[in-house]
Amino acid sequence: MLCYGFVCVTERAYHLPRFHPVCFGAMGVLRVLSLTMARIGTFRPHQLALLLAAALAVMAFYYLGSEKQNFSTTTKRIKETQASHNSNRNDADLSVDVRSDHHENRAGGRQSYHALMMFTKINTSRTMQSKFEVAMRSMARHGRFREDEILVLHYVSDGGSKELAMRMLPVLLREATFQYEVVFHDVNGLTEKLFPIVEAMQKHFSAGSGAYYSDAIFFLSVAMHRIMPTEMKRIVQLDLDLKYRTNIRDLFQQFKHFPPEAVIGIVREMQPVYRHTFWQYRKENPKSRVGDPPPDGLPGFNSGVMLLNLDTMRRSALYNRLLEPEHVAHLTEKYHFRGHLGDQDFFSMIGMEHPELFHHLDCGWNRQLCTWWRDHGYGDVFQLYFRCDGPVHIYHGNCNTQIPDD
Repeated sequence: MLCYGFVCVTERAYHLPRFHPVCFGAMGVLRVLSLTMARIGTFRPHQLALLLAAALAVMAFYYLGSEKQNFSTTTKRIKETQASHNSNRNDADLSVDVRSDHHENRAGGRQSYHALMMFTKINTSRTMQSKFEVAMRSMARHGRFREDEILVLHYVSDGGSKELAMRMLPVLLREATFQYEVVFHDVNGLTEKLFPIVEAMQKHFSAGSGAYYSDAIFFLSVAMHRIMPTEMKRIVQLDLDLKYRTNIRDLFQQFKHFPPEAVIGIVREMQPVYRHTFWQYRKENPKSRVGDPPPDGLPGFNSGVMLLNLDTMRRSALYNRLLEPEHVAHLTEKYHFRGHLGDQDFFSMIGMEHPELFHHLDCGWNRQLCTWWRDHGYGDVFQLYFRCDGPVHIYHGNCNTQIPDD
């Protein structure tokens, strides 16, 4: 399925009836009829009727249906008509490909850039629909890729939200000048695969039974390397409440700066969230940098924008060991950790112990706007965490914060 700017075109083979290599010219038809008439006397009435019907069908196809075209030119005309329809912006349509075998390099040497977003329960939330509109319109407006590249957009979705996305995406991506492809992943199917891997950590990093982050699917990034096909080497996971101010292709280029052991590229948390969460450990270890603000502290991470090097995640013995229940339990006990933000909590905790697993992205790649902790006991140190110098590439309107207009 190829997407040329405004539409997705599903490649199809046009299977036409296979005939023997006989030339159905006018002279050929008359010759066949003359030979047949010579043998009419030998046919029974019902055989004669069938013969005449076949002859009329051949003549009708040639003179009325084919318009002096053979099967090759007819096939060409069908394909040209299909291409003409699909190239019309006003007739934009989105073909859905639910396969999961999307490789880094597709046929013909096309380079694939994979981006994944959680898209569950969106059909019942007008607020989230508005955020989605902002995200996808801004991505399309600023996105630029080469002709031999394609952006593959993965959505983890339920049935109702998938139907909504299929209606919204052709409109939201109408301004896109790049090739794109859309893949939907069933949330229930992924959750079933994830649960055995992340079950042990849910009780440490979830708000409680039935809460938003208690669902295993919100630990997808933690075990993405075990879920996606091995041919997929890298993927970017993105929140929906983002606004892109630069080419998303530039975000993928940050993979080039990963140190050898890094499995994840991520931006630090820009509020004193983990200063608060690690309060007991900080009290027992007053000289520790855990929870301190940048540039020298360890403020934790924000999972709104993450670059996952799946290939390195698969090869990293250290990272996969940290996923084991006994190691999760050991670290949560050591740091007296109890969180509620899912994968973000897990990454923040192991980052305190193993910073070499993470590549720190500049804050402009996930410029968080939430100021909740400024008004809840940390106003005196808030700006130490919230400050972000340099250009803003992506705004993150977390905790329902208004994103500035362009």
